[in-house]
This record gives sequence, structure tokens and C-alpha cells, in this order.
Amino acid sequence: MLLARVEGNVTATRKHPSFAGWRLIICQPIGREGQPEGAPCVALDALGAGMHERVLLSSDGLAARKAVGDDKSPARWMIIGIVDEVTPGTNALEDAVGAAGRAVAGDAQAPSPVLRPPSSAPR
Repeated sequence: MLLARVEGNVTATRKHPSFAGWRLIICQPIGREGQPEGAPCVALDALGAGMHERVLLSSDGLAARKAVGDDKSPARWMIIGIVDEVTPGTNALEDAVGAAGRAVAGDAQAPSPVLRPPSSAPR
């Protein structure tokens, strides 16, 4: 699993048949403080993630292929959660600002992600 930020949508005039009806999203893997880590990837989105939202990505290609219903699908990445809070009681913006302050203060306690349930069932 990776923490990532939604950077955009993919528009394709032609795509693999297994992707019909699926929303394809460009996700940038990020570190705890929100800095980019690695190359962006294209992920399947059944949860309706919005621009610049933090999401959890699964790289389990078998699960993604089962979700699209095609064992020969090129699907690998799938959004499995939308992160509302990283530190209980703060939103993503407050947490990003607070993380910088904690790093300066030397607080080594790592916040744990808090996820909201999906707004719609997978297709």
C-alpha cells in the first residue's frame, strides 16, 4: 500500500476493454509530509476520489484484475481508501501544516491514517 495524492484524470480514446466504466486517476505517491516520492501511476478509482485528495493505493494486481472481472487485464494499481485525517482531530491541510511543526519540534510520534468508508460500491 502507498499513500498518494490525486493529481488528475486520465482521458483515453482507446483503452483495454476491462477498463470500460472505470474511472482512471493519476496518483502521485507521497511521503508523510506530502512530498512526492517516486513516479506517478494510473490507478482504478471506484471510490470517487477528488483532485488533490490523499488516497491509499494497493499495488495488488490480482485484486485489481478481479475487481474489473478480467484475468488478462493490465490493471495493477487501485484506490482502496480516501484519507480524511492522518492525525485524529485535524483535516489534511491542518495535518500537513502540523507535520512541519512537529518535525521542527522533534516529535517522532507517527500519526496513523483514519479512513472513511467508500461512498459507492465497486463496479
